[in-house]
Amino acid sequence: MSELSRQEFRKLIREKRNALCSDTQFQAGLDLVTQFARLPEIPTSKHIAIYLSADGELDTKPLIEWLWLQGKSIYLPVIHPFSKGQLLFLEYYHDDQLVYNKYGILEPKLDIRHLKPIGELDLICTPLVGFDNIGHRLGMGGGYYDRTLSRWFTTGEGAKPIGIAHDCQHVDRLPIESWDIPLPKIVTPSQIWQWESPE
Repeated sequence: MSELSRQEFRKLIREKRNALCSDTQFQAGLDLVTQFARLPEIPTSKHIAIYLSADGELDTKPLIEWLWLQGKSIYLPVIHPFSKGQLLFLEYYHDDQLVYNKYGILEPKLDIRHLKPIGELDLICTPLVGFDNIGHRLGMGGGYYDRTLSRWFTTGEGAKPIGIAHDCQHVDRLPIESWDIPLPKIVTPSQIWQWESPE
């Protein structure tokens, strides 16, 4: 499958995950919580960025609820209103008013009082369209998370990224560009993929 273009991979994998039935999606959300409970990063992480699922992505709501029960502060990405291609992260509360961004994805209404600098986050759970055997991530093509993670990738400082995906989003090998940021861990409903030494 390595002869496919990035756009062809996006189309193929999005079709696969959108074909999952509601029962499979529901169980996948519960299984994701089970896998996250095994992560050594969770007990020591207080400030965790995550995202609200869209377009057939693995349902993150059970994970968010579980993380709240563990006493974690949760932050959601918001598209920066005037810095193109950049994300802000705002703390997310149960009763927050959510609005649709330009991609039709729900995000908190921008309120700078709830803003958390990226450098103060412990983990950033990243969405992805596909991933391969060596941790390369294929996103939707906007580059938002590649920009967000560039400091961590170059210096090792800042929030550590952990990808979230359905098992069906895995492929053997993806076509890679120079700006792509590989992930040290990706969590699926069935396992934790890891490309680093255990903590």
